[in-house]
Amino acid sequence: MTSIAASFVRNGKKIVAIGRNYVDHVKELNNAIPKEPFFFLKPTTSYLHSGGSVEIPKGIIAHHEIELGVVIGRGGRDISQANSGAHIAGYALAVDMTARNLQDEVKKKSLPWSAAKGFDTFTPISSFIPKSEVTDPQNLNLWLKINGEFKQNGNTSHMMFPIPRLIEHVSSIMTLEEGDLLLTGTPSGVGPISPGDTIECGLSDASTQKELAKLQFRAVSREGGYLYSPNQ
Repeated sequence: MTSIAASFVRNGKKIVAIGRNYVDHVKELNNAIPKEPFFFLKPTTSYLHSGGSVEIPKGIIAHHEIELGVVIGRGGRDISQANSGAHIAGYALAVDMTARNLQDEVKKKSLPWSAAKGFDTFTPISSFIPKSEVTDPQNLNLWLKINGEFKQNGNTSHMMFPIPRLIEHVSSIMTLEEGDLLLTGTPSGVGPISPGDTIECGLSDASTQKELAKLQFRAVSREGGYLYSPNQ
């Protein structure tokens, strides 16, 4: 299971991204606190390996959102919280990039967010972390720096809905498949990255300070492609 799931970036079918799972992040964007988990989908074509470049389309204000990713190792439907661990192969550190101005505009019109989340390169991802290396996924520190300055610094213990609940909820709606990535939400501190910025991210065990993953990328302007025009 682990060897197959380790190639999730190449073989996974979907990215399931949980929204509003940290109270401080909900408050910083003036959103309502959800009563149950809610999620959206990102295409696997948005993956970007560490060391690559996030391409920001013309006119887009791109925000970073650091997240713990859960890699599904065994597919399933209607997975119970008690049995959720058997479906996890491991983890990864990810950044859910968001075209914030595009997202804000379509939300006002009650339209879908797919474009705002789904641009190519909009899911930078670390190497796979086997489940055996993570003592407690609900006690991990995750951080993000831009040009050496901390912007996000949180702990997974602050999730409103823990990982077993997320797996239970999502799998009650759609089947989770081997290689799928479940993004678990972001702590506070989200903000813009601009062309020329260098972004560094890290994930560590809060109890031992053991480093589990690093993720680095830079931001560049996208040549060609989509052009954002307000109220188009």
